[in-house]
Amino acid sequence: MPPAAAEPLTPERILETTEEVLRRYGPTKATVVDVARALGVSHGSVYRHFPSKAALREAVTERWLARTEVRLREITAAGDRPAPDRLEAWLEALFDAKRHKAGDDPELFATYTVLLAENSGVVETHLAELVAQLGEIIDEGVSEGSLAATDVPAAARAVFDATGRFHDPQYAAEWQSPTIGAEFAAVTALVVRGLRP
Repeated sequence: MPPAAAEPLTPERILETTEEVLRRYGPTKATVVDVARALGVSHGSVYRHFPSKAALREAVTERWLARTEVRLREITAAGDRPAPDRLEAWLEALFDAKRHKAGDDPELFATYTVLLAENSGVVETHLAELVAQLGEIIDEGVSEGSLAATDVPAAARAVFDATGRFHDPQYAAEWQSPTIGAEFAAVTALVVRGLRP
């Protein structure tokens, strides 16, 4: 049922509705007209906020990825915890977020997998942010003497790549395995141990 017409049309409201439309119709069939219909407005009203279907899909993708970034940023910024603990917590939070996205709403996860392929620039920005957060944690660990790395950006990228099986959507089918938790713990322990002085 469309929301009340008196409710103001905002970019956030459009993005929320677009997510529902994508969930309902999938990425190949969902249109701006479907989004407008769900909002109870003309498609021209949607285009006033997003100039094209591609721009709308890109914004939805960016919003979806940003949710993970915000959660991880909180761990990155928790300077009251030692860097190795934060590194483990950060990797666990990333894996947990990805696993929940894939398991809790598989239709929407599949939709976003399609959108991620369309919006490589948004994805590259997201990945750069995640690697930068890892770099901050490692850099602080080097400063406090709890971690060792001569090239922090390279170390951050190596950690991200080494744990790819636990956050790259191409491995989503493996995340429901009964042994995945133990496998994640083993890889994480090895990675953190490898960064110890």
